[in-house]
Amino acid sequence: MQRRAGRECFGVGDVAAPIIVTTIHLLCTYMNKAALIKQIRDKKSYLCVGLDTDLDKIPAHLLDSEDPIFEFNKQIIDATRDYCVAYKPNVAFYEAYGAKGWMSLEKTVAYIGKTHFTIADAKRGDIGNTSSRYAEAFFKNMSFDSITVAPYMGEDSVTPFLQFEGKWVILLALTSNKGSSDFQLMQENDEQLFERVIKKANTWGNPENLMFVVGATHPDYFTRIRKIAPDNFLLVPGVGAQGGDLAAVTRNGINKDCGLLINSTRDIIYASKGTDFADAASKKAQAVQKEMENLLLENKFL
Repeated sequence: MQRRAGRECFGVGDVAAPIIVTTIHLLCTYMNKAALIKQIRDKKSYLCVGLDTDLDKIPAHLLDSEDPIFEFNKQIIDATRDYCVAYKPNVAFYEAYGAKGWMSLEKTVAYIGKTHFTIADAKRGDIGNTSSRYAEAFFKNMSFDSITVAPYMGEDSVTPFLQFEGKWVILLALTSNKGSSDFQLMQENDEQLFERVIKKANTWGNPENLMFVVGATHPDYFTRIRKIAPDNFLLVPGVGAQGGDLAAVTRNGINKDCGLLINSTRDIIYASKGTDFADAASKKAQAVQKEMENLLLENKFL
C-alpha cells in the first residue's frame, strides 16, 4: 500500500497505514482555531467524547470481534459524530493492551478522519529530545490534532510539541482529580501554582496552539482563569460522572470564541452494556448537545 502524507488520506472507513511526513511542516489538513470555532457554531456543540475504551466494560457481544476495541470505538463514533466536535482517546487504555492496543488506537484516529478535533490524552512531558519523539509519535505517525502535556519539567519539555505547525498542546493546569490540590493550589505571594503555570506557558505558545486543562469540579476558578487566559481554549473534564456543573462552567468560562471543549466519557460511551449501546450513546450525546445549544444561546454565542 502506498503511504500518503497528510490527514486528507484518511476518510471515514479508510483505515490506512501510519502516515509518513518528512518535515515538521505537516502536509495535511489540520484543525486550526478558526475551523474549530466553525465546528462549534455549525453543530451548536462544544462536546468532546472521551474514548477510554476498556475491554472489561464494553458489551460482551463485541468481544468476539477481530478487534473489539476498534469495533466499539467505531460504533460510538458513528453514533455521536453529529453531536460532538472532538474525540479524546485516553492513550493509557490502549497502551495497556500492547501492540494490539496501539493498532486499535491508530485505526480509531484514522476512522475519525479530519471532520473532528482529535486529542491524544497522553499527558506526556519530558526532556527536549524525548518530548520531540513523543510529538513525532502522536502528530506525525498518528496525525492527532493535539496532545495533553504535563508541565512539571518546564519549557524544554513543552516547546518541542509547539514546533509542529497546526498542532496543539493542551497543558494540564487545574485538573479535576482529588489530588489536584496537592500542588496545583499551592499559594506563592498573590497567585496559586496553576495560575503561574498558565501565565508562563502563554509565553511559550499562544491561543492558536495552546489550550489548558481545567476541571469542571472547579467552576468558581474559571472566572480567575479567564483573566489570565482570555483567548485560550480550555479542555474541561469532570462533567457527568465526576459531577461537574456544565451550566456553571459555561457561564464562567465561555469567551467570544466559545473557548471551551467539555469532555464527557463514561456517561456517553458506557450508557448501556447491551446490544443497544451505540443507540444509548447517541441519545446521551444528543441530550448534552441540546443542553449546550441552549447555553450557547443563553450566553449570546449563537
